[in-house]
Amino acid sequence: MSAGDLPEGASRRLHRVGRWIGKTFVRLPYRVRVHHLDRVPRTGPLVLVANHSSLLEAPLLFGILPRNVVFLVKHELFRGPLGWFLRRIGQIPVRRGEPDRTPLLAAVRVLRADGLVGVFPEGTRGDGEVSNAQHGAAWLARTSGARLLPVACRGTHRPAGQGRRLLPRVDVLFGEPVTLPVAKGRAGLTAATEQVRNELVGLIAELDGLIAETSESDDARGKRA
Repeated sequence: MSAGDLPEGASRRLHRVGRWIGKTFVRLPYRVRVHHLDRVPRTGPLVLVANHSSLLEAPLLFGILPRNVVFLVKHELFRGPLGWFLRRIGQIPVRRGEPDRTPLLAAVRVLRADGLVGVFPEGTRGDGEVSNAQHGAAWLARTSGARLLPVACRGTHRPAGQGRRLLPRVDVLFGEPVTLPVAKGRAGLTAATEQVRNELVGLIAELDGLIAETSESDDARGKRA
């Protein structure tokens, strides 16, 4: 990896510590199943996009990915010791709903150094179905020439009204990297953003099918036991 695959001021040592935390402690309360991690290119610029329904997705993916990753993280988390740690492991604060190009330009520098930048296109936590998408991920991919890496997550969100779950299962499916259309202007950006959303929606449907298949297999094995 080149030196620029993390933002200026980040510590590679602490970045490794953060990935170790994500790989071990973040996963402890869950039964995590990762599908097609082999689809993640080990080199080259990538914009990772994932559905977002809880605070778990970012630290979980941070630990799962086989290479350094820089996430765009909401600015409110960059306070006190946690804020210091997030900056030192290379995460970029972004103010939602404000026209600030500073975090995007920082992310572009990472991508142009062959880095990986993670974005939640919905812009905020939702139901994980990606009913809408902001332009940031598509803009980053178009501006930097990076490919798009879609990732679908299920099981991170605890449904309203349900108590704490014992070792809930979390599934993560990595899609194939894709190249977005490069048409210029607002219309081109809108089309690219819609492709980002469609890639995620399709991958979520694929993951739901995988979960249904494995659940049926588990039930069948349980009946035979």
